[in-house]
Formats: sequence, C-alpha cells, structure tokens
Amino acid sequence: MGRIIERDRSVVVAADVPGRLDELEFLARNMLDIPGIGGFKLGITLGLQGLGGVTRIVKNILGNNFPVIYDHQKAGNDIPDMGGPFAKTLKGAGVDAAILFPFTGPATQEAWIKACIDEDLEVIVGGVMTHKQFLVSEGGYIADEAVERIYSLAGQLGVRNFVVPGNKINWVERIRALLVEEVGEGNFVLWAPGFITQQGDISECGQAAGKKWHAIVGSAIYKQLTAEGQRQAALDVTRQILA
Repeated sequence: MGRIIERDRSVVVAADVPGRLDELEFLARNMLDIPGIGGFKLGITLGLQGLGGVTRIVKNILGNNFPVIYDHQKAGNDIPDMGGPFAKTLKGAGVDAAILFPFTGPATQEAWIKACIDEDLEVIVGGVMTHKQFLVSEGGYIADEAVERIYSLAGQLGVRNFVVPGNKINWVERIRALLVEEVGEGNFVLWAPGFITQQGDISECGQAAGKKWHAIVGSAIYKQLTAEGQRQAALDVTRQILA
C-alpha cells in the first residue's frame, strides 16, 4: 500500500453536504488553487445517489489525479464475502481509497482489506471514533482492547494509512506508538477528523501525530454559505496544518 496524497501534511475536505450535487460542485470549485487541500472525502449521503457520478464531479473540477476517498460510515462490518463486491463497486466508481472501520472481527477485517488491495484501492483503517460514549471506558459498546488489535492487524496486512480521533489526543499518541512498533517510524500516515465543531485542536493533534498526517475537516468549511466563506475557512485550516 502506498501514499494517497503526495504531501506529508494536508487538509482533506469531508464533503458531507446534504445530498445535493450542486452543493458538492460549489464546494469543489471553491477549493480550487487553495494550497494544502489534499483530497476530498465522500460519504454515504452523496454515495447513495450514485458514487460514480459524485466522484466525477470532484475529479472534473479538481483533476483526474486529485484523491477521492470514500467513507461508507462505517465500512468493513459485514460478512467477509461482501468485501469483494464493495471493493469492485468503489473501483468502478473511480474512487482512489476506502476507509474501513472493521469492528466485527479479524476475519472480516482481513477479507475486506485484501479485497481492496486486489482492486488496487488504497485502504485507510480506523478503530476508534471521535464521538462520546464509543468505547466501554467511555460508556460505550466497543471494547478498549479491540482498538489496538484492529490497528495492529491492519499494519500486518500491509495497510499504511490509519484514521485516528483528532479530539482524543491520548488515543492519537497511543496508536502512533503502536504503529511505530508495528511498521516502523516514517512508514505510515495518520488521518484525523474531530476538529473545530468536535473541539479537536489541529496544532495539538499535529504534535501527537508526527510528520505525516492529514486533517479531515468538514462542516467548518462546507457549511459556509458563500464562496468567499468556504475559501476563507479552508485557508484558515490549511494554514494551521502547514505551519
């Protein structure tokens, strides 16, 4: 598995606009020529309208080589055999990378990662989310010890891109330390949501994440109502990560 974004650091726009393709096109056009915008992350709201079509909107505006990441929110939790059809669908839609959060066990995790690799899709794996009451220690359902098992297995299977929760710095530090041991310093890239509206601090996360990481920022950019507002919001966050 290789690099998805050539820059060591960038901002990835989480384009979770409420299902309107004109809003996606508006957002993409407003990100043109902004230094530090490294990719677009598309989610299920747009994907359910036709993933190939929404991917083409982004690439027609920002370029065929501009990275498009699909986040099924959360993929990698069905039976192992569904990994193949999932990966083929994404590849056919022109997507460059898939985000997986494989909470249902190692059999599914391995099958879905291998299916994506077989389709020449880059894989980004996460194991802990940004919201409250997620892990057992937070009052949630997912066992704390499952987190490290997910990241460790992903590293063993060749994954080199990992999602970490930008508003839970202790977990960023913990996961980074695990990956340094598992795959080696400098051999992986972290991707972090959870900023602005979820109280994560980009500078603090950057210190914990290390040299290679991308901030995933959504509503702070796309909820701005004007082109000028979206561009200014993007400039504000890119300045922080590129500083």
